[in-house]
Amino acid sequence: MLNRRSFLIAAAATPAALSLASPAFAKTAEIYAPNGVAIKGYDTVAFFKQETHVKGDAAYKTNWKGAEWHFASAENLTDFTANPEAYAPQYGGWCAFAVAHGATAKTDADAWTLHDGKLYLNFNKSVRAKWRKDIPGFVARADANWPAVLEA
Repeated sequence: MLNRRSFLIAAAATPAALSLASPAFAKTAEIYAPNGVAIKGYDTVAFFKQETHVKGDAAYKTNWKGAEWHFASAENLTDFTANPEAYAPQYGGWCAFAVAHGATAKTDADAWTLHDGKLYLNFNKSVRAKWRKDIPGFVARADANWPAVLEA
C-alpha cells in the first residue's frame, strides 16, 4: 500500500506535487471539499448532462454530506437533490487512482472520467491517463479501499 507521499511522487513524477497535498484534510472529511465546497464549485450534474466540467453558481447550491455543492442551473440542482448518489463523484471526490493505491489526493475537475454511469475524478490529466489504462481493475481496488483509506 502506498502512502500519500509515495503516491504523489509516482503519479506526478515531480517534487512540486508534494506541495499540493493536504494530508490532515484527507483524514478528516469523507467529501473532498476545499473551503467547504465540493469539487471546487464545479457542477457535478454537468459532467453527466454536458459531458464537460462546468463551474457552478453559488445561487444554485445545496448541502449534502457536510459539503456545499454548486450547480450551473436550477434544473441541475433539482436533479442532484432528487438523487445525489447518482451524480456525486465516487470516493467522495478524492482522486480515484489514489484511492485505488490506498491513499487520498485532491482532484482537478478537468481530469474526470464517466465509467458505467459513475463519475471518477483524478489528481491531474497525467494521473487520469494512468487511471484509464485499467479502469475496472482500479475501481475494484478503490472500492476495496474505500472508505478505510480516509483513516490512513
